[in-house]
Amino acid sequence: MERRMTDPVPSSPADRRDRIDYDLVIVGGGPAGMAAAIRAKQLDPKVSVAVLEKGSEPGAHILSGAVMDTRALDELLPDWKALGAPLNQPVTADEFLFLGRQRTFRTPHFLVPRCFRNRGNHVISLGKVVKWLGQHAEGLGVEVFAGFAATEVLYDAQDRVIGVATGDMGVGRDGKRTAAFQPGVELRGKYTVFAEGARGQLGRQLIGNFGLAEGRDPVSHAIGLKETWRVDPAQARPGLVVHTAGWPMRGDAFGGGFIYHLEDNRVSLGFVIGLDYANPWLSPFEEFQRWKTHPAVRAHIEGGTRLGYGARAINNGLPQSLPRTVFPGGALVGCDAGYLNAARIKGSHAAIKTGMLAAEAVCDALRDGRSGDELTAYPQAFERSWLRAELQESRNFKLWFKYGTAVGTLMTGVEQWLLPRLGIRTPPWTLHGRRPDHESLRPADQCEPIAYPKPDGKLTFDRMSSVYLSNTHHVEDQPVHLRLRDANVPVAVNLRTYAGPESRYCPAGVYEFLKNGHGEDRLQINAQNCVHCKACDIKDPTQNIVWTAPQGGDGPGYEAM
Repeated sequence: MERRMTDPVPSSPADRRDRIDYDLVIVGGGPAGMAAAIRAKQLDPKVSVAVLEKGSEPGAHILSGAVMDTRALDELLPDWKALGAPLNQPVTADEFLFLGRQRTFRTPHFLVPRCFRNRGNHVISLGKVVKWLGQHAEGLGVEVFAGFAATEVLYDAQDRVIGVATGDMGVGRDGKRTAAFQPGVELRGKYTVFAEGARGQLGRQLIGNFGLAEGRDPVSHAIGLKETWRVDPAQARPGLVVHTAGWPMRGDAFGGGFIYHLEDNRVSLGFVIGLDYANPWLSPFEEFQRWKTHPAVRAHIEGGTRLGYGARAINNGLPQSLPRTVFPGGALVGCDAGYLNAARIKGSHAAIKTGMLAAEAVCDALRDGRSGDELTAYPQAFERSWLRAELQESRNFKLWFKYGTAVGTLMTGVEQWLLPRLGIRTPPWTLHGRRPDHESLRPADQCEPIAYPKPDGKLTFDRMSSVYLSNTHHVEDQPVHLRLRDANVPVAVNLRTYAGPESRYCPAGVYEFLKNGHGEDRLQINAQNCVHCKACDIKDPTQNIVWTAPQGGDGPGYEAM
């Protein structure tokens, strides 16, 4: 087990990082991080709390469908309606469709499994909700630092986490300091909670450093791609929630679509594809665009105007894959740990709940005069929670589909429809995953190439016009934040064996294989296009690509996504 103790004390006064001390430092200003901050202040207003958010403002990097189960929010802020929370559109109707190439089979409502029933939930922009949570947190006295990426975990001599440091600013692409150089800042905490979202940069390091995943199944991920549209009022059906399965997915890939009608004639739609797919010729972005051409999908948006685009990796949230969530001095919450219900396609309620549970453990420890130890009360509280029970009910959902779409669909019906009617809420069996997503690709010469249609610019689009709508911005003169462990691997292995899958699994056109002046292949990394989805960090078959945070505030600027 590799440990890396980091508690730097720069020798030069010009290099010395400022240090700020808090009771609780939270890395990540999403629903989990904001919930932890709010809960801590509710329990003890005197607790000093800081939230580091790498986006330009809370919500700027948030991407989700989203249909929200308010159970956790009801516990955190019971009067959220009176407080003006932007949850304005209750779900009014559910549809679940099986798609053929041209045909559509609508599942009778009484046969729809419980995981796809959404009455009582709300169709939302999670980015707006997170921004609102951030404002509420600040009103309670939480210090929210937006535009600052935590890039380093700080440890003491006993290998306990004592906080984080933000990245240096004003470093040029050549790695040298520019005239605008500013050293990072150390935020030290008696406890540090990590809420970075799926495949968090620091969370991944902590899981490795402390062996938190030992004895657990490999983590399963998917990539979700999303667009928002404004449609004709005649097409708008506020509160309608539609999920699809089937086409264009083939038997060796898991995926499905969603269409959510919000208020103001807006529609959110997207496609989720498991990152354990085998065919390296598959392109999640192109599958999403192709899915929109199905008559059952295009009817919702045809003639409308596309307003936004984004993509994000998603944990599939299997309890068998959850790491241990505590270590000396800190905890993992939300999707940084992997709390998401893939069967329900919902994670915000799990993020809020785990953020609350961690904050409660922190406040109990501070009340007892403790610091830097393991917050064992947090996982113990999770074991007693409704969230654990919910995740256990869906623990096999994703894994059944490795046996094919037909088996996956059948067993989802058994576990989520039949068993509950027999009074059995939790399946009496447990499936296990055996390999991580990056090991699933087969060599390109063993797979059938996929020919995707050209975009029409009206219903389907290319990557570059899509990235433009994500409002992505990176300062040009900074080190490339997508790092290669070995610069020779992309051509020598990925291109020759897998036909360069990074040029297809990336939904933003970051990776291109080009010829140099001697006619030799080379990989070009267009880091300025990166929407921070983390798919490359997960799917790269050689695990040669490492995603790191760029300078603070850079990345997508999602508006109402």
